[in-house]
Amino acid sequence: MPRDGGLTPVWLAPPKVLLLSAAHPPADIRVVLKEGACLAEAGYAVSYLCPAPASGVAPALVAGVAISTFPARRGGWRRVFGIPRLAVLAARQRAEVIHASEPDAWAAALLAGWWSGARVILDVHEHYPSRLDAKVPAFLRPVLRRLLHGACWAMGRAADAVVVAKDGLGAPFGGEARVVKVRNYALGAVLPRTHVPGPVMLLHLGALSRARGAMQMLEALALCPPETRLCLIGRFTDDSEQEFWARAGALGLRARIASLGWLPHEAALEAAARCDIALILFQPGAENHRLALPHKLFDAMLAGLPVLASAEGVEVAAVIEDAACGALVDAADPAAIAAEVARLADPMRRSALGQAGRRAALARFAWEGEAARLVALYGRLTGFMMRPMAGVK
Repeated sequence: MPRDGGLTPVWLAPPKVLLLSAAHPPADIRVVLKEGACLAEAGYAVSYLCPAPASGVAPALVAGVAISTFPARRGGWRRVFGIPRLAVLAARQRAEVIHASEPDAWAAALLAGWWSGARVILDVHEHYPSRLDAKVPAFLRPVLRRLLHGACWAMGRAADAVVVAKDGLGAPFGGEARVVKVRNYALGAVLPRTHVPGPVMLLHLGALSRARGAMQMLEALALCPPETRLCLIGRFTDDSEQEFWARAGALGLRARIASLGWLPHEAALEAAARCDIALILFQPGAENHRLALPHKLFDAMLAGLPVLASAEGVEVAAVIEDAACGALVDAADPAAIAAEVARLADPMRRSALGQAGRRAALARFAWEGEAARLVALYGRLTGFMMRPMAGVK
């Protein structure tokens, strides 16, 4: 980085930004389509280093971000032991800023920054001190949480900045005053759903698992009128897929479920806009889910769909109540879910809620304001004179 008198950066070329991930895919919505794309549009030279996809083939460029990959390491301990290697790969990129997206990537970024002199930004997507709650005995959870809280605090203090994807994640990093909020708000444009009389199509968009209500979704579908359908867009992320389809067969529901698998973001939005009601059924008991603010909430709002979500999810509930775009249910109770679906059988009611959600997604919960906050942070860290972004004032 050329400097004038060792103090003020004088950029002869755009600063290089390395987005670093140990787990996210090459076309990740937050990392690439939101953060990387807005930085590239602002004039930064952005690259993304991430695990190779299962197919082994990754695009060279996505949304102005250059993609490079390394062999994926599966399993927690393998990823931990892979931190030094990831740090070496990151340091070789010779970036001015390394922006890392998970705890093992944070550690690798801090090592690489120490070696190379790069600024380091930690991007916090989840409530990591509670992530291991389901994997350890209850009596160990308070101790483990304190240890993980301390590790987050130490890494946050060592980094140049901490970015959080939703409210409520700043405490382990020294409190909300120390972090910059860059929330997962709505990105993209799609023609909204035109709600008409007829059979209702339920939608689950994104990762699916027991903890995300896969089984409750099936039981609720069985309680709905026989013409009600369910559309799944995304992949199972635990070992419940076989159990899910076995239960669907036992309930006679297989013919009523369309599973589209993973789709690129624009295609997923278009498919979502052909459905009627979006489901976000995080199950109670996980702090990470209580604080979740998933992309699929804002994708459903953009598509003009009313949203049925768990009443225990404080972040999702706050958005739904603010936008008046859906209903909150006991996500552990299939009968309660089915009852809310029945209340939305009226297409006029679905349309009113869907239009309210879309208006909010295009204004109050639009990505552009979050993008401007991220670009401003980069400007403070690098001193780079940024190009104005389209649509951001």
